[in-house]
Amino acid sequence: MITKIIGRLNRVLDEEVRLQVGGLEYQVLVPEFVRRQLQMRIGEEVTLSTSHFFDGNPMQGKVVPRLIGFNSDAELDFFELFCTVDKVGTRKALKAMVRPIREIADAIQRQDPKWLTTLPGVGAATAEQIIATLRRKVTRYALMAPAAPVEANGAGSPAPTTVVDGNLMEDVYQALMSVGLSPQEARNKLDHVLGSGKKFNSVEDVLLEIYKHR
Repeated sequence: MITKIIGRLNRVLDEEVRLQVGGLEYQVLVPEFVRRQLQMRIGEEVTLSTSHFFDGNPMQGKVVPRLIGFNSDAELDFFELFCTVDKVGTRKALKAMVRPIREIADAIQRQDPKWLTTLPGVGAATAEQIIATLRRKVTRYALMAPAAPVEANGAGSPAPTTVVDGNLMEDVYQALMSVGLSPQEARNKLDHVLGSGKKFNSVEDVLLEIYKHR
């Protein structure tokens, strides 16, 4: 099984990234919070901690091996723990992880089902099940340090340099969702801002940049 992959980041799509490793390009599924961190690094060499699962229905003879990627072993460990919750599974866990794992773990640890229901695909019953299953297992993830600022400075990249704290982008994304934007619309606006070459210090700075171009 492939547990780590290192390659040049060719593309960042809605639910996956494409990594060039020698003469091969690998498709790697990623959750939303990883996708938003990687979208500033196209053209750079990146390292992803990975795991496999089989996607499809064996009864219909349609089973495809998929590769899932995270920025660290700790993120992957948490994802695999999250998948142990009854009726969650790989696809549902991938969809749900739009926030950094330390925030999800913190909500589980403080037994906050209302916060967990803000994650895509997580209803009230599932939130309660997540807490019951994981509340005594997530302390080390809740205490993880925040993600370090990410700088887009890949050699040869045509995009202007933008320095953005990954957690700031998470907060902006949630703010855009809270005013009624769809996930795709929020991502498109963030993608546009990240290509502007400007430095942002607060959520308000990013929102002003977004809405002055309306």
